[in-house]
This record gives sequence, structure tokens and C-alpha cells, in this order.
Amino acid sequence: MSALLDFVKFNELSNWSVAHLLQSHFNYNKDFELVKIGSFLQRNKTQIIVDDNTTYKRVTIKLYNNGVFLRDTEIGKNIGIKKQFLIKEGQFLLSKIDARNGAFGIATNEVDKAIITADFLAFDIDTLKINPDFLVLITTTKKFMQFAQSASSGTTGRQRIDELKFLNTKIPLPKLDIQKQIVENYQNKINLANEQEQKAKDLEKDIEEYLTKELNLEFHNYEIQDSILKFIQYQKKTDVWGVEKILLNNEIYLSKKYELKKISDFFELIRGVTYKKTSEVADNGYKVLRANNINLDNSLNITDIKQISYHENFQDSKKLIKNDIFICLASGSKKHIGKVSFISEDTNFYFGGFMGAIRLKNNNFSPKYLYVFLTSSIFNSYLSNTIFGANINNLSSDILYNFKIPEPPIETQEQIANHIEILKKEIKMLNEQSEKNKKLALEEFEKEVFNEAQKTLGKWI
Repeated sequence: MSALLDFVKFNELSNWSVAHLLQSHFNYNKDFELVKIGSFLQRNKTQIIVDDNTTYKRVTIKLYNNGVFLRDTEIGKNIGIKKQFLIKEGQFLLSKIDARNGAFGIATNEVDKAIITADFLAFDIDTLKINPDFLVLITTTKKFMQFAQSASSGTTGRQRIDELKFLNTKIPLPKLDIQKQIVENYQNKINLANEQEQKAKDLEKDIEEYLTKELNLEFHNYEIQDSILKFIQYQKKTDVWGVEKILLNNEIYLSKKYELKKISDFFELIRGVTYKKTSEVADNGYKVLRANNINLDNSLNITDIKQISYHENFQDSKKLIKNDIFICLASGSKKHIGKVSFISEDTNFYFGGFMGAIRLKNNNFSPKYLYVFLTSSIFNSYLSNTIFGANINNLSSDILYNFKIPEPPIETQEQIANHIEILKKEIKMLNEQSEKNKKLALEEFEKEVFNEAQKTLGKWI
């Protein structure tokens, strides 16, 4: 106990709080003054009585610093709590219950004059003391989350932030000019990340345009937006909206250069293994991949693998082998149906009953070329007009087999596949760099503020 009391001077009895004890030993840039949050945030309690005949905007504050958004608009007579508070653009908002989970944000113009219940707090920001952009950034840090958690109390899952504790919590606060520079340094890194992300998107467009040009594709009843192929359902032709019609008349596009062939002409669909729940074992069993093992970016994820007892006696044909296209055939979420991953080498992995392997029947077609189409907006459009339009949650073999793709010579197929593979690798690299730079921007901001090392103008001494 004596070691704990050593952190608090006798003349600081008013500061004997969890927040103060946290502040007494956390690291921060000693060039910056520790100031109370309440010195730059002033609670605004502009109350309003909800009128039954007036329509009001209501807000939601997303967790983990994802901002303030318009939740909905509602007529007053349908709003149960009549005493509410009016917010305005530029205020700092937080959720009492979810502040410990990063439910902070700045009110945008979209939510100006919206109403909030007493479960939310609205604060006016003293912009002569703190830059609002700096405030937003500091609330995204792990340390600020700890401050919010230390100022929250109550039963698990219903902990509410104590306003007074929160406002009395001290944070490092540089002078306004330094705040501005720190924000600029952060934004420069974010701008670079955004440029990389946009370049990746542009390359995705390039892939679509490359396919269209190389195969001389022409699309029926569809439109091109922003140079990327955007497919829409058949318009003004209600007689073709059914699944059967689409299957019979699925040539949503044609190639003026090559004949369209069905997948079933060259490939077969191998469905996955089925097993009893009781056959699951912790280790030393068949390794079985499921829908979660295909990421939405089409990469293979083998961090979570089911193992099934050898008593099930699985067939080797249910193993993923080189040049297989691993595909999700059924899922509770439609966004996962049809996602694929290319298998570049033989494996010891089996695949579950909701999954399948598209396997080459002969050597007259390139699996990588087919994979190009299965990861394109063309195939997504086909699914949209079949599975999603029919409100079903599985991809049948008939639907898959009837999808058509152009058949150039196999040398051309491989050339196209290899070119697109290079572009895909570049896209992946750019997206990874973008995510890395976004993460780095925040990490460097945290180091700038919450570190004992001295820094000048954003550079380590």
C-alpha cells in the first residue's frame, strides 16, 4: 500500500482518483503540458422537449473511433423520451456506455441540430486551446481509451463514464502551433496511404479494361461507370428476371473475337466432405478447410482449421490439389458465396461440405485463366442475377457450370492470366502498404504525444 501512496502527494488529496493514479506514471512527451480535458471541453446542455408533430434527426456514435453518423429521422410522436438535448456541428460527442470502447466523435454538418438522450454527452470545443483535428486523433490512441476506461464504472457490459472523472483526466497538450504540425505530419502519411489505395483501385479498373480489350468483350444491358464495369439487372425485360431464364440466356456479354464456352466443358465441381460434429478432434486428424479459410481478397487463410477423426475415412479426391480453384458454395452471408482461392500446389487439406473444388478435366484450358474470370466483376454480376436475385444462399452446380467465358488459344489464356496475376500482386502490395502507412501514422502520433523521449518538430532527437 505504501508504494501506491507514494504516487500521490498529501497536498493533492483532491486528485486521489483512478484517473490521477494512471496519470502519475504514464509516459508522455515532457515537452507538453498535462492539462485537464475539462479545460478545453465544456458540457453543452441545450435541452429540447420533443414535439409530436416535428421530425427530428437522431445520431449514432460508432465504436473504436469510427465517428458520428446520422442514425435516422423520426417524427416526435414516435420518440418515447421527450426530454432530449440538441447538438450542433463541431461539438465533441461521446456515448456514456460505450466511451470505454471508443465511442467518440465530432458532430458533422449531417447531424447538425440532431437530438440525443442523456446517454450521450455533447461538449463545446475551445478551439483556442485545442485543434479539433488533434482532439480526434488523440481520442484514437490506446492511452486515451485507457483514460476513458479508468473514468468508467458500473456492472460489466453497462459501465458508464463518469463525466467529472473524465473531465478531470489530464492529457498531454502541446501548443496550438505544435498541434497543427503534428496533425499535418499525420495527414501527410494518411494522404500517402490514400494515394496507394487509389492506385490499387485504378489497377483494378485496368484489369477490367484489359480483359475487355484483349477479348473484345461487349456487354448487354449494362453500363460502364467510372471506367469500371458495373453490371445491372436486365431493365425493361421482366420476363428474363427468373433464375431459369438467366441460366438459359446467361450470355450477359459476348466476345467478338472468341467463342464462349461453359465451365462444364472443361472443369468439374468436386463437393467437399461431410462429417458428424462428434468426429471433430483437437489434433491428429484430417485437416478440413471451410468458408472462413477463404478471405474476401481471395487469399487462403489457414489459421483456423478443423480436424476430423480418421474414422471418417475421407477420399483423397476431396483433397485440394495443384490448379484447383477452391470455392465457397453456401454460406449464411451472401457476400461469401462464390468467393474463390487458387491452389498453386498440392496440399494435405480437405474441404468441407459447403465448399467445392473446381478441377480441370483435361489440359485444354488454363485454370488460372478461369480464376481470372471467377474473381472479376463479370462473375459477380452473373451471381447477382442468379443467386442474389433469386434470394437463395447457395451456388448450385447448374449455376456454376452454365457460366460462360471466352475460349482463346491456351497460350493466350496463360498470357492473360500471367499479366493479371502481376497486376493483382501489385494491387495486393499497394493495399498492404496503404494499411501499413495508416497504422504507422497513428503509431507515430502516439509516440509523439505519449512518450518520454523528447522530440522537436516531429523528429526524434
